[in-house]
Amino acid sequence: MIETPTILLVAPTFYDVSYSINPWMDPAAWSRDPAGMHGRARASFDALHEALGAAGFAVEVAEGTPGQPDMVFPANAAVVLDGKAVLARFRYPQRRGEEAPFAAIFDGLRRRGLIDTVETLPAGCFQEGAGDCIWDARRGHFWAGYGPRSSREAADAMSRHFGQEVVALELATEQSYHLDVCFCPLAGGDILYFPPALSDAALATLRARVPAGQRIEATADDLRHFSVNAVNLDDQVVMTCTTPHLRHELGRRGYRLREVDLSPYMMSGGGAYCMTLRLDRASTPARRAVAA
Repeated sequence: MIETPTILLVAPTFYDVSYSINPWMDPAAWSRDPAGMHGRARASFDALHEALGAAGFAVEVAEGTPGQPDMVFPANAAVVLDGKAVLARFRYPQRRGEEAPFAAIFDGLRRRGLIDTVETLPAGCFQEGAGDCIWDARRGHFWAGYGPRSSREAADAMSRHFGQEVVALELATEQSYHLDVCFCPLAGGDILYFPPALSDAALATLRARVPAGQRIEATADDLRHFSVNAVNLDDQVVMTCTTPHLRHELGRRGYRLREVDLSPYMMSGGGAYCMTLRLDRASTPARRAVAA
């Protein structure tokens, strides 16, 4: 497995917003100026690529597939840890066409030595990648969302695949359809999250495991800006153009923000984390310092 912090992106060549499977998706707005929106999406993608490089990541860019616009969100494609990739199974038919092309992308990454193995989930076990199974490097376990997209049994399946603890959190709203929309572990041990997105039981689990001083509560405005959907490396945080609240809260904790206008992707329900997939995550203490 690789040790350099490495992010996978998928080029927006075939990106559009032509259907709606979450409350954020706005195909009507896209259809008013598809050529202009595609140009803005390309510019946003290039700005994200630049920001990730400036934050310290090596960036791999894969090509998408015609008719699969949401491949630009590779966080949903797989979970990767210790060189092992476990491919997603999508709940909605609109995204199931991504499974075969992503399997080919990951086979190519394996052949190049960027990952070691590629595994699959049993049929009928819905699990939508790292968007619903987020590695917490500081605590050494996964947080797994379930409800709108991924199934509860997927958390147990991921624990078996990776031999790691998986803490399941039930999502309480369709707006936070994946955990990464409302929940972000940061390298300093902080958890940025939007409390109303989690069920009472999930909130109790989170509060039992994370001290109050390490819990950063996002507001509804932060959620609307897709600022919780962020990418973190050490003290660097790459996110959509955010709110004064989060600029202050993260800044006072020592994080340095790199803000990018990702509004064309927010129209499909995605932000910086959705558009990326970390390939170098490691569970062992010796490697965790590199892959935090």
